[in-house]
Amino acid sequence: MKFIILIIGIIVLIIWVLINMPKIWTQIDQSRGGTPVQKASPGEIVVRKVSLQNDFTGAKVKQEDLLQGCFGQDCIPSIDSPKFESAQDASWLRGEDRVFAIDYKETQRAYPQRILNWHEIVNDTITGDPIVITFCPLCGSALAFERKVDGVITELGVSGKLHNSDLVMYDRYEGNLWQQVTGEGIVGPAARRNEILKQVPIITVPWGQWKKEHPGTQVLSRDTGHSRNYDQYPYGTYEQDDEIYFGVKDLNRQLQIKTVVYGVEINGSSKAYPESVFDKRKVVEDTVGNTAIRLERTDSGQIKVTNLQTQEEIIPIRLFWFAWAAFHPDTELFK
Repeated sequence: MKFIILIIGIIVLIIWVLINMPKIWTQIDQSRGGTPVQKASPGEIVVRKVSLQNDFTGAKVKQEDLLQGCFGQDCIPSIDSPKFESAQDASWLRGEDRVFAIDYKETQRAYPQRILNWHEIVNDTITGDPIVITFCPLCGSALAFERKVDGVITELGVSGKLHNSDLVMYDRYEGNLWQQVTGEGIVGPAARRNEILKQVPIITVPWGQWKKEHPGTQVLSRDTGHSRNYDQYPYGTYEQDDEIYFGVKDLNRQLQIKTVVYGVEINGSSKAYPESVFDKRKVVEDTVGNTAIRLERTDSGQIKVTNLQTQEEIIPIRLFWFAWAAFHPDTELFK
């Protein structure tokens, strides 16, 4: 009889625990191929140490197409607590130095390529909004995104992997892998959700030109918390030569592979516009697919693209030709 009472007591205790356990215990998502992920609600901030997702179920890329670019996760350190200085204090910058510039909700910031060459990712907050600035030196592509994954605010880091020579990022919420050029989740739960990071406009422009147009701009400081020689370019003659360090599928040589182009994609159709086009004409009117667009070079150096049917602004991507063609194999080329 005592044994039966004991068994009944244990069963009652188990039932009580199941009914009254903290809700958080039931929110563990055993994400395949990565660290078990405690689910968060949209708007929450979650930044934690994660393993990279490595289950390719529902992935957008094949495992063999991901190459190891450096020795592992965070092998190139992101800047997670960026500091800024005034344009006057940034006397170390030369007028011809390239910066990645953003004008967001009346806040202007410049992120020098000299710094991004060594870090590739800056996890920033602008007027209270979580924004990430990304740069792939191998593709010449600078893009900015909202740093939200499934609605959860987090950070992005360097995975150490490359796809078509482009930076593959990871998030510090679920450990998903993300393609920098497209902003697409390519491995992990984000890929299975068909998730794409929301893009934020950013331009690539000489510092002197940006400073002239925006004298009140803030500038990313060299006080990054890391010891790097920001006066040195770490890739030798890479930007000028015809070499690619890592494999690219179906390399398109229709142009010299490192010709700088502005890529535009609308409703699945894409077209590339060589940067040199805008040396001769400030305004270009054209069509991408069935959509009429206008491309205009502004005084600040921005290439502004407008959908003439809806008057909506389209965010172009500035990058090397080979990288645009690799991710848009059916692209047209403006001539």
